[in-house]
Amino acid sequence: MAENSRDKSLGAKSSDAEIVKLVLNGNTDAFERLLKRYEHHAIGIVKKHVPTDRVAEVVQDAFVRAYQSLGNFKEAKRFKAWLSTIVTRTCYDFWRTHYRSKEIPLSRLSIEHQAWLEGALAARSEANRQQKARQQEARKVLEWTLAKLSAADRMVIELVYLEGLSHKAAAKLLDFSVANVKVRVFRARQKIHKLLLKGRGKP
Repeated sequence: MAENSRDKSLGAKSSDAEIVKLVLNGNTDAFERLLKRYEHHAIGIVKKHVPTDRVAEVVQDAFVRAYQSLGNFKEAKRFKAWLSTIVTRTCYDFWRTHYRSKEIPLSRLSIEHQAWLEGALAARSEANRQQKARQQEARKVLEWTLAKLSAADRMVIELVYLEGLSHKAAAKLLDFSVANVKVRVFRARQKIHKLLLKGRGKP
């Protein structure tokens, strides 16, 4: 009876914190409201980082982790930002524990493809990054080069260069230090550059 009363007091405009309190107090069904409220947001993040056929799996895993971690949620924080961190780290763990995507031979990349990649990594402004990301060559190049990076390097390159996040923002999402992110970005760029030179027959 008391639980039904709690349900009735929980309106459509109830805050995330109020819903979290209900869940922690035993009304586990209330978590479905958070799932429905942020499902599309989570899908949007996951789509940027994992193969299409694994998106649903990773999103589900992320929400399971969020549910299990609700006791660590602080009311002063925005639930959406808190969830975004969990979703991003779930993507990172996907690449750590599953596999690397099937690699595309460098021979299948044209000079134009390689030039796009070098340009994307050198782009400074968000406008330039977005313009380059719309080019048809983008997906082919990314599938090839990201498959050759470690899970951590892959995520920092995607967050910093493809999503335009600052080193600080990327570090917060991945629970890395800012220095760690900067080092990984530098090393990943060097590795990609060497791979491209090797593909062109340069020492």
